[in-house]
Amino acid sequence: MTDFTRRTMLAATGAALTLSAEAAPPLTAATVVERIKAHVGVPWAEKTVDGIIAGDLATPVTGIATTMMATYAVLKRAAAEGLNFVVSHEPTFWSHQEDVSQVRNDPLYREKLAFIQEKKLVTFHFHDHWHRLKPVDGIAAGTAARLGWTPSAADPQSFVLPPTTLGKLAAFISERLKAKTLRVIGNPDMAVSKVKSSWGYAQKFPGVDYLNSDIDVFIVGETWEWELQEYVADLVAAGRNKALIMVGHIQSEQWGMEPCAAWVKNFVPEVPVKFLEMPEPYWTPKV
Repeated sequence: MTDFTRRTMLAATGAALTLSAEAAPPLTAATVVERIKAHVGVPWAEKTVDGIIAGDLATPVTGIATTMMATYAVLKRAAAEGLNFVVSHEPTFWSHQEDVSQVRNDPLYREKLAFIQEKKLVTFHFHDHWHRLKPVDGIAAGTAARLGWTPSAADPQSFVLPPTTLGKLAAFISERLKAKTLRVIGNPDMAVSKVKSSWGYAQKFPGVDYLNSDIDVFIVGETWEWELQEYVADLVAAGRNKALIMVGHIQSEQWGMEPCAAWVKNFVPEVPVKFLEMPEPYWTPKV
């Protein structure tokens, strides 16, 4: 092959690549949203909290962060790392329904919104449909994987564990989920094996029904202290071998957003996708 022919072929190849790059449209927030909807495995609900909360759908996406909650600290980290599309399981503005009517004039709301706009961030609330992910709830699957537990075939939130004590189980959960302010009701020396979980929040019912089944321990993120927590305390006072472990809403659910990053990367390969851990916001004084 002559030098002229080589130069001609190289020039033609370079021109083709340039045309291809110019023809490829930028990855926008709108495109990412449509891909999420297409891959979640269930029809997109008309009534849902999920969707863009702040930012512009036309924003070119440079990187994606998945996280438990789009806190100010998480948004600052995302911006610093060039991850301008933030997939948040919980709200951006302190309301599950993302109702900002009472905080529109709040100085922190204005500051946080201004930061989002200045850094060209987009926050996407991804709660309802990540829980509805098929074949299994994304949060439940991620938390179970973090713990190394295999759920029962019939229920992704029920587990039969090797026999241990309540105290050892609580210590294990605290370490694996990085839950330093975990709270427990029950005898720490009680033998336990059968566990039911409700990551995030648990109501009095069906919580009471679970506790009256053959489970030993009910693990929850949080619950109203004057209802389910009081019921478990009374069970223990009545001599029942039952226990409640409260992990905290954030620490019990956020590990389900870690595999969300890998899930998104499967259909958004053009940009970096990273899980941003949200540190536990609570601390306990040393006594």
